[in-house]
Amino acid sequence: MDSLSTTTASVIAVVQLSSKVVKYINSAKGATQERKSLREELRACERILQQLIDEADDSEEGQAWSNTIEALEAPGAPLGRLWVTLSEVKERLQPQEGIRKTLARLKWPFNEKEIKEIYGTIEREKSLLQLALTNNSRQLLQEIKITSDENNKQLTKLVQAIKATSQAALHDGLDWLQRQNDERGRVGERLAILSWLTPEDYAAQKSDFLSRRQAGTGRWLLDSPEFKKWLELEKETLLCPGIPGAGKTILTSIVIEELLNRFRDDRKTGVAYLYCDFRRQDEQTPGSLFASLLRQLAQNHSSLPDCLKLLHERHKDRQTRPLFEEVTMALHSTAGLYSRVFVVIDALDECRVMGGYRDKFLSAILALQAECGVNLFVTSRPIPGIIEVFDRSTTFEILASEYDVRRFLDGNISHLPSFVQRSSDLQEEVKAAIVIAVDGMFLLAKLHLESLVGKRSVKALRTALAKLPTGSEAYDCAYNDAMKRIEGQVHDQEELAKQVISWITRARRQLTTTELQHALAVEVGKVALDKDNLPQIDDMVSSCAGLVTVDKESNVIRLVHFTAQEYFVRTWQQWFPHAEADITTICCTYLSFEVFLTGPCKLSEEYEKRLQENPLFEYTAQNWGSHAVNAEAPCQQAIDFLRSNSKVEASSQALFIDRRKITAGRGYCGGFPAHFRGFHQAAYFGVDYAIKMFLNDEDPNVEDGNGRTPLYYSVSNGHDGVVKLLLETESVDPDSKDDDGRSPLSWAAMNGHEAVIKLLLGTGKVDPNSKDNYWRSPLAWAAANNHVAAVEILLATEGVDDESKKINPNDSRMSDLYGDDPWTFGGERSYRAPLSWAAEAGNEIIVKLLLETGLVEVEPKDQFGLTPLSYAVRKGYRAIVERLLATGKADPDSKATGKFVRGRTPLSFAAAQGSISVVQQLLDTGKVDPDSKTSGPYLPGRTPLSFAAENGQRAAVKLLLETRKVDVDSMSTGKYVPSLAPLIWVGNESGVGIELSSASGRAIGRTPLSWAAEAGKEAVVQLLLDNGADVNSMDRNGWTPLLWAASQGREAVVELLLTVPGVKADQEATSDYDNGRTSLSLAAEGGCSATIRLLLSKGLDANSRDQQGRTPLLWAAMEGHDDVFQELLKAGAETDLPDEDGRTPLSW
Repeated sequence: MDSLSTTTASVIAVVQLSSKVVKYINSAKGATQERKSLREELRACERILQQLIDEADDSEEGQAWSNTIEALEAPGAPLGRLWVTLSEVKERLQPQEGIRKTLARLKWPFNEKEIKEIYGTIEREKSLLQLALTNNSRQLLQEIKITSDENNKQLTKLVQAIKATSQAALHDGLDWLQRQNDERGRVGERLAILSWLTPEDYAAQKSDFLSRRQAGTGRWLLDSPEFKKWLELEKETLLCPGIPGAGKTILTSIVIEELLNRFRDDRKTGVAYLYCDFRRQDEQTPGSLFASLLRQLAQNHSSLPDCLKLLHERHKDRQTRPLFEEVTMALHSTAGLYSRVFVVIDALDECRVMGGYRDKFLSAILALQAECGVNLFVTSRPIPGIIEVFDRSTTFEILASEYDVRRFLDGNISHLPSFVQRSSDLQEEVKAAIVIAVDGMFLLAKLHLESLVGKRSVKALRTALAKLPTGSEAYDCAYNDAMKRIEGQVHDQEELAKQVISWITRARRQLTTTELQHALAVEVGKVALDKDNLPQIDDMVSSCAGLVTVDKESNVIRLVHFTAQEYFVRTWQQWFPHAEADITTICCTYLSFEVFLTGPCKLSEEYEKRLQENPLFEYTAQNWGSHAVNAEAPCQQAIDFLRSNSKVEASSQALFIDRRKITAGRGYCGGFPAHFRGFHQAAYFGVDYAIKMFLNDEDPNVEDGNGRTPLYYSVSNGHDGVVKLLLETESVDPDSKDDDGRSPLSWAAMNGHEAVIKLLLGTGKVDPNSKDNYWRSPLAWAAANNHVAAVEILLATEGVDDESKKINPNDSRMSDLYGDDPWTFGGERSYRAPLSWAAEAGNEIIVKLLLETGLVEVEPKDQFGLTPLSYAVRKGYRAIVERLLATGKADPDSKATGKFVRGRTPLSFAAAQGSISVVQQLLDTGKVDPDSKTSGPYLPGRTPLSFAAENGQRAAVKLLLETRKVDVDSMSTGKYVPSLAPLIWVGNESGVGIELSSASGRAIGRTPLSWAAEAGKEAVVQLLLDNGADVNSMDRNGWTPLLWAASQGREAVVELLLTVPGVKADQEATSDYDNGRTSLSLAAEGGCSATIRLLLSKGLDANSRDQQGRTPLLWAAMEGHDDVFQELLKAGAETDLPDEDGRTPLSW
């Protein structure tokens, strides 16, 4: 580039900057004449600059023009000053984001004085540019020198003027940056809390299932009248039963995708879904399933619900996990934030039945539907127990349609031999035969098509088509045929396929592809893994004749269908009889690798690295013993592994810490016992041949870091054979105490191991009444965990005492040990009698057993003053309530004494959780005060009506009002402390807790109508109004029901309240904190545009100001609610009204 081109570059840069400023001026709004004048001034300047460039380029006087332009761009010369001026103007005009973009469109950013200064500055520089066109550099330099001081002075004045006016903008900019940092912090906190709750949201499964969908299939379900009705009506259930392999899971995924797309932009509709999986029954507990529903609804809400934040806050410092009741209460609260909620559950039949998991889940999900109006879509095999639960719901059977089957075959027939692909007649013959054979079972279409892949001739093909199995035995025939094809492969492929299928079939949980690769690469006798021995995933899958598939999103390798798993559960010993022994050998070889000689990791980062480098480590540590006890012979590799203390301790870290359930903040370096030896681990898994070995040369009472001996672990896990072996050893102490003061009998009772309980009691050396550090006996543990047989055994034991007469609720040690809150630990550490535990657990048989002894107190109070009746009522167990009341010794009006529940009666709990039959039971006694008031330091003055109203329990509210003994406008008299919200339990109709309002820390003087309005319980609000509730009742802070409803964006309730004659729509709050705030101001802060429109339609002042001078528009700007901001602007809200700090909506 020549020197002249280099010098004109600075002129070009100024021209480009000027063009950009003109573009911004054109996009700005307002001050039309000023914008036009400034634009023309800049264009005139541009024309001169462009002429300078042209003259310089065309002239032969290159050096002269270089001198002229150098004069223009010298320090203190026109080009530099013009650049500064244009940059300042550009800074003020350039587009913003979000609400700042909306604000930028509202107002021309320059005042009249600034415009004059800009004109003057540009005009002075333009004169010098005109002189430059003469190409007389000497005269130009002289003029520049003469005008330099004045022009520099004017430029400084201009910049100062703009900067002075921009101080607020600068302040806003800093605030905006701070808010951005805060927002990033909130996003990080949000993700951390959601991950802490559960890592499972089922999105990966949905994506994988949809990827398997043949395009165009499943429309028949979405277009059906049944589905459309389900979509339109609220609180609807659509049950879709179907035979195995009908395509239920793919159709479920299609439904989920339809819902997500339909309501993608609807922030008031929530969608959550679950895929129950027989392979994950141990981890898919009711609590984990509900946690996933909660996560999905919470993460899709505009802000993380307060109830979830408080739940996290409660547990994070204690490093504990939330109880099922806590998760359920948070789910109810979160679902209440939506106008509609859709919950989709696939394969309900695969939910675990043992332990009452499925019943508990069903009960809780139906309670969620009843309380929150949730729509349920459920698929299942046609199991009578499930069909009966939904007998009043719409049922729509799932069967593979001929259209869908043909679509699938059209998309996959290319997998067949070339002679089929060349003949359309043969293709139709194949499709017709498979459609007939499938008979509604979609999976069979895949299996049958796979069985034809290797056919070599038309005759062979037609012979196979004629023999395609049908009916109930079709799957077994198809799987048998697949195994025969596997055995017909070359030896290496056959061996690989059987190893893959045996591992998948016998593994105790699902395996990832990487885990299985490592398992198949282990070489017995080697001390490390040779990565060159890792098999390829494609080879692993292709060798299995279509029986194995990989979920792409999760990388889980699995059998193609539930029916395949069932087949191999029945037939595995036929195909791979030594699978358990082989897997045990591989697991113990892996755990014996030299890399684990260093023992457990001391840092979480080290442990994470260990897991990444040794993907099979976690599985082998947690499951080797389960395989060992099912193997046909002792495993020498297991013995060798157990003899290495360092390797055993390394494995114990993975054995006791499941990274999928790790508590936030706890890390991987705590939570597993120190000094955990091979003896302990053999007892943990019940490996009897290893126990016999250790009994020959080890101390049988060796303790780990928690004070537990091998006996504890064998007892806790119910290995009665190993327990018998240990108890036959004279030196074993059957009544030792661990660090929690618990005996082996306590652990056996808690887990309901009847044979073990008998073995321990049979020694005559154990105390059946031994108390742990929380004064809990074996009988209490058995009663609390619903173990009827264990309770019977203990009650039949001579000298057993239920301990209720020894409980002193006023013992000062109780508050020291448990604190003041009965629900902090879900009551687990409450000093309670066995009857109390049984009543809360809902086990009528155990309650009956205890009462029939004649030795049990019916009314033992724990340290919180709660009785068995209180706990039964709290959970809504009508039969137990009836049985306790029938004794004539249970006080139906007993008052709790704990700080957080003081004054709460059984009726208070029953009304709150909406169990109408229990409420009626208590009222029928004639011994309860239906208008009783709480009296503790937190929420005193709350009545049963108040709690029922807040929870939306309309039937309970109606029942209480009909007694004519309750004050519809009763007012609470105390102060609610937000930080204690998660500790205050009120209950709902499913028997789980509902967190009290977290919208404000002020609760003095609130009425039932106020609580119902804030919670958005429209039906209850109407009922209370119909019974004379004061629509304008004010709490101590001047908040009316309308203000509470508006603050939470309860659109329906706001609309209802505004129709009540005499309602004070413009009532202002009166407290020091929010003095002068109206319902419009509170709704603007909350961000509900629909509520804003309702209030504005009633003529509320869009420019009303609170005591801090803040308008609704300013609140909307502060909180970033762009839609609310727009609604207020339409209503005439002014953008330049400052608050007491001088900040306007434009500042935000």
